[in-house]
Amino acid sequence: MGAKYVFITGGVMSGIGKGVVSASTGLLIKSRGYKTTIVKVDPYLNVDAGTMNPYAHGEVFVTEDGGETDLDLGHYERFLGENLSKNNNITTGKVYLRVIEKERKGAYLGKTVQIIPHVTDEIKEELSYIAKDTGADVVIVEIGGTVGDIEGLPFLEAARQMYVELGSSSVVFVHVAWAPVLSTTGEQKTKPVQHSVQELRRIGIQPTALVVRSPRPLESESRQKIALFANLSPSAVFSDHDVDNIYEIPLLLESQGYGSQLIERLGLQDREPDLGGWKEFVDKLKGLSKPLKIAMVGKYTRLRDSYISIVEALKHAGVYVGVKPDLVWIESTDVEEGKINVNDVLSTVDGAVILPGFGKRGAEGKIKAIRYLRENKIPTLGICFGLQLSVVEFARDVVGLEGANSTEIDPHTPYPVVDLLPWQRDVEELGGTMRLGASPINLVKGTTIYSLYGRDTIYERHRHRYEVNPKYVDKLVEHGLIISAWSPKGLVEAIELPRNEHPFFLGTQSHPEFKSRPLQPSPPYVGLLKAALT
Repeated sequence: MGAKYVFITGGVMSGIGKGVVSASTGLLIKSRGYKTTIVKVDPYLNVDAGTMNPYAHGEVFVTEDGGETDLDLGHYERFLGENLSKNNNITTGKVYLRVIEKERKGAYLGKTVQIIPHVTDEIKEELSYIAKDTGADVVIVEIGGTVGDIEGLPFLEAARQMYVELGSSSVVFVHVAWAPVLSTTGEQKTKPVQHSVQELRRIGIQPTALVVRSPRPLESESRQKIALFANLSPSAVFSDHDVDNIYEIPLLLESQGYGSQLIERLGLQDREPDLGGWKEFVDKLKGLSKPLKIAMVGKYTRLRDSYISIVEALKHAGVYVGVKPDLVWIESTDVEEGKINVNDVLSTVDGAVILPGFGKRGAEGKIKAIRYLRENKIPTLGICFGLQLSVVEFARDVVGLEGANSTEIDPHTPYPVVDLLPWQRDVEELGGTMRLGASPINLVKGTTIYSLYGRDTIYERHRHRYEVNPKYVDKLVEHGLIISAWSPKGLVEAIELPRNEHPFFLGTQSHPEFKSRPLQPSPPYVGLLKAALT
């Protein structure tokens, strides 16, 4: 039996939670014992998300094999509880690049290369490859953007063709659309959903099921009206109304029969879902009442999705520790420009995360925050650039190296305590050329980070070009900085302060948040919250 496909499309507007619906669909199918994978299709022309500003597209999520992908892959991994590949993110740029490469090699010799069939065939080949490579019983494919966007039409056409070629028991369509509630009258409006479905059907796709996002539960009258205009039974229209947290959504959909209906439409045997652990996590998350104020110091704080994996990692750790992280967002650029007195803000928090983010803007603001957190013994976790700036601050204010900096910020610094990775010096292209993906990290026994992981070697994901300069390691160590983790090639992977001097001050060059799961929280985030609690 070949793989089954669930295509998830969106309508009315972007950002309504299609990615979470896709992740929830994956969880519900996997919970029934079927091997499941999820693919995100992004219609933009970028080959990957690596060169995008977080303000443009949110966080760049890094996969185990070094893919720089859409943030929705983070949702997929957290809900499925397993690692995905860079192949699970398909972009228009990636598809067109492969078609053009084939054309240049003569694969289409004598033919006029066109969107149909060559681009659509390439899309279908990629989806088929993912199904075979993963051995998935069910492949969920989220098509980014909204129905009607010109960029997404080739992907929708490829999906339509797969339905024709594989049949209705192998391909189903779930459409996610928005039903607003008017603030003036309180009326739930279905017309946007109706128009969205009409556009989808004009393209040649009849949805199998509708998931309707709305601020409040879908009313019976609204459900009936939507079903009538969508040519569906009311039982195929599901309410995805606002809830306290995204982890409730699989349970909300399951309570309406969503999982069973999809399984039956795919011609598979329905089984009792194993959701006990998930329900326990959700109940604990909803029951958290002890607040813990955690400062989030970064340069992209005006779009919280820029740090979504860190936010979720703190939630996972919060459930494990039994506290509710209350996030205090501090824009480091405002600190730098004197718009915020960071000392006043940080004096009220229980702990802090120095957030990642490249470039000069906001760096000095972070350094100011780091100094206050270090000197006032507030539990602190620095991630990637957060580690590097912690080293800069230590070099300046403890070692006494005035003007110490990263060469990323100041190429002419007299003390380049953070410098470009040696193999990065001759790199000319920016896309996909950083140190990316998971690699081994050797922990030093007796350190804080070793106590958190409890083993000699871990594998965490990276995304950076700069590192702690080996030439300054001895001087940093002489003044009390602990290098608590190393790469096999001798790169600094973690730094910390002695526990008799600071309750918790840890920096990691890697991004442990990418591997945090609801049922398996990331150790550094657990460590931060435990230290902040005491």
